[in-house]
Amino acid sequence: MSKLSLRALAALLVAAVLTGPALAQDAASPSSERDKVGYLLGQDVARSIGPGLPDVDLTAFRQTMEAVLAGGQPPLSDVESRQVSQALMANIGARASGKPVAAIDRAKAGQLAGANIARSLLDFRGEFDMPMFMRGLADGADPARKPVLDPAEATRIRSALSARVSAARASERKVQAEAASKQEQEFLARNKQVKGVFTTPSGLQYMVLRQGDGVRPKPGQRVRVHYVGTLLDGRKFDSSYDRGQPAEFGLDQVIKGWTEGVAMMPVNAKYRFWIPAALGYGEKGAGTDIPPNATLVFDVELLGVE
Repeated sequence: MSKLSLRALAALLVAAVLTGPALAQDAASPSSERDKVGYLLGQDVARSIGPGLPDVDLTAFRQTMEAVLAGGQPPLSDVESRQVSQALMANIGARASGKPVAAIDRAKAGQLAGANIARSLLDFRGEFDMPMFMRGLADGADPARKPVLDPAEATRIRSALSARVSAARASERKVQAEAASKQEQEFLARNKQVKGVFTTPSGLQYMVLRQGDGVRPKPGQRVRVHYVGTLLDGRKFDSSYDRGQPAEFGLDQVIKGWTEGVAMMPVNAKYRFWIPAALGYGEKGAGTDIPPNATLVFDVELLGVE
């Protein structure tokens, strides 16, 4: 979905806070740790904002943000999101240059802003409540308001929050890694019984989809290949076909499963590889597409050797 920059969104939200109805929590002060986290996050959203525009409906913003944080889907379609985003950015530019602004659907602007901000705060959703977040947003939006958290307390809360979120992420990844490891063991045990599947001493499994007639690459040589990579559930994470251009690399510059597998292939062959995590990206995974202990499935065509 199309997103506004955080700065632009924050500006719009601040304008809504400043020009909209007063918040019921405006007189409250954060007391609990959750209150303080919410207040701090609200201030973070509003921290680096310039003059904003009163184009966001605050009620729609809050309702959408709460819904997305609870696991719901954003209410706007991709097309609507792009249209609202363009309208918001156009009005930002118009007001900055003193030009007239266009009419805008403030409810949809609130929905877009709420969804985007909520997605940026998903890792913190169990750490704060919305009322104090809105209070922090309002205070951060108004230069005349003095923050109710002093700098030392804000630093303490931020550090503690970061530590909790990091610990939660590590715990979640550990659970994912253990589940993936069990899934891998069960899958590879079944797969090795499939006709045409071969297993090497390292645990790499492969099937010849098309036999080649050329030379096999030697250690240190460069190869040119076409490939597609998926996870066991079929999700594709990489494909040279999609890019429309073969990949070239040294045989010693890739994961162990590729180094071993491609070295077995003659030019013009096409193999399917099932690469255990130990020969792939291991417990760390890779980016957001390859989770911890993921078994990788590659269909590879060896096009040439240099």
